[in-house]
Amino acid sequence: MMLIIPIQGKCKYRISLDPTTWIFDDRKLDLNTYFTQEKETEDGMSDYIKSTSKHWSRELMEGAKTQEELEKPARKFKKQELLTGTFGIALEPFLKNAEADEDAEAIVFADKDGGEHRFPIEEAYGLLFQFSREGKPLGEEGPAFLLLPDGSNMEDPIKGIRSIIFV
Repeated sequence: MMLIIPIQGKCKYRISLDPTTWIFDDRKLDLNTYFTQEKETEDGMSDYIKSTSKHWSRELMEGAKTQEELEKPARKFKKQELLTGTFGIALEPFLKNAEADEDAEAIVFADKDGGEHRFPIEEAYGLLFQFSREGKPLGEEGPAFLLLPDGSNMEDPIKGIRSIIFV
């Protein structure tokens, strides 16, 4: 069962989301740790300096390694992580790409049972979609669960999201 989630309504661009592809997306979030880890502020220059320093120190201590040698253990770990992990993705980039019309006030998430879950646009930007559980797609309950930004509904998410409508 493959379900596409359309973004439609009062927006400039109609977008179709395919949750089955998000497992390959670098923006995916590990939901087993996402809500419990402290959020770090992103500082590009600081990250670059740390990365460069770590690389330089490693080369001094161990000698230079090829990129393939560096990535080999990581690949194996990532594969295992993908087979057992519970993942989600932030909705903000998708919602912003749809570009809400000026008169749009909210976003409605419609579920498989006909339920509608309404959020102000700015609040909706903070929402997440869960798209896998323990390495498997969500199946009949899916294709995506809607999660609040603080994870307070992780145990009882809004299930079976079928469409996203700007109103």
